[in-house]
Amino acid sequence: MPHPQLDRFAVRMEPLRARESKRTIEVDHVSPDAEPPRLTDEGQRIVEDVVQRIYDARANSRPVVVAFGAHAIKNGLGPVFLRLIERGWFTHLATNGAGVIHDWEFAYQGRSCEHVGPMVSEGRFGNWQETGFNINLALNVGAYEGRGYGESIGAMIETEGLDIPAAAKLEDTMREAIASDPLKAAAAADLLYVVREFDLAPGRLEIPHPWKQYSIQAGAFRLGVPFTSHPMIGHDIIYNHPMNHCAALGRAAQRDFLTYAESISRIEGGVYLSIGSAGMSPMVFEKSLSLAQNLAIQRGEHIDNHYILVSDLAESTWDWSQGEPPEDNPAYYLRYNKSFSRMGGTMRYVQADNRGLLLNLIHLLGEHMP
Repeated sequence: MPHPQLDRFAVRMEPLRARESKRTIEVDHVSPDAEPPRLTDEGQRIVEDVVQRIYDARANSRPVVVAFGAHAIKNGLGPVFLRLIERGWFTHLATNGAGVIHDWEFAYQGRSCEHVGPMVSEGRFGNWQETGFNINLALNVGAYEGRGYGESIGAMIETEGLDIPAAAKLEDTMREAIASDPLKAAAAADLLYVVREFDLAPGRLEIPHPWKQYSIQAGAFRLGVPFTSHPMIGHDIIYNHPMNHCAALGRAAQRDFLTYAESISRIEGGVYLSIGSAGMSPMVFEKSLSLAQNLAIQRGEHIDNHYILVSDLAESTWDWSQGEPPEDNPAYYLRYNKSFSRMGGTMRYVQADNRGLLLNLIHLLGEHMP
């Protein structure tokens, strides 16, 4: 039976400029030329090992996939990621919905990260017009254009705007595609709903992004590097805004999952870095590797020669090179390590701040390109 639903159109949205943000990208960004902090001896050894693995992977045209949580963006690491993809060391970037939002807010207004507790108490947390409107509209348009989640936002940032189709054109697309391409017809119907509901004028919608030079999504779009987002419905502030339309969002996110899974299908001889993503990264990786193994087995092959580096701030006293710990060991409940330890290949864990890890990586990889 249908249950009552909250009306997001009744929620009062505020301009983003009214929000106090904790981070300013011009001040808080990390230069890729910054001196890397010294890691522990064990951490340094592991990072030197992964650098050699990256050398080998790129020399053999194998992927280096990097999944990271939103804190990597909040910590101002955009310029470091950008140089690593510009030089060809990282071939695929993946994050969650929050990572997309922080990257976009930095590009749009140069600031991000609100004070959650006080804002929730005041009924204001996440209720920001520009963030909710623009990101959701980019996903609605991008899904219609056949783009994934991350690419949709990257295209909006890099081109500084969106192209809004006329309602009549969307109606024509629905009629023409319904028999031969029902998915295209459905995407047109989703966007038509948005165009009508918000009375959007057809044509170019200019959305300036004065700080786009810090945006990983824009850089990935410009360079043709996959940047995929793997969201969970209701987890991010964009779901507060009535422009949010999860049919279109899901279409874009599905495309990103399959793009990510395709990269993992080539991970034999490659490298996977999981940086501060305790939930999304291991969960999406294990499903993707299972799909990849299924296809590999059908070809008479098996994916075994991949290297996984997991990095987080949490201490782990277990030697993960020995496999999974017993259930009476607290390390067993570090879910991200446990999950990755089951994925075959070689898995290592390093306790490090994401800034320290990435600065050491870029420093050791050096100036040359693969």
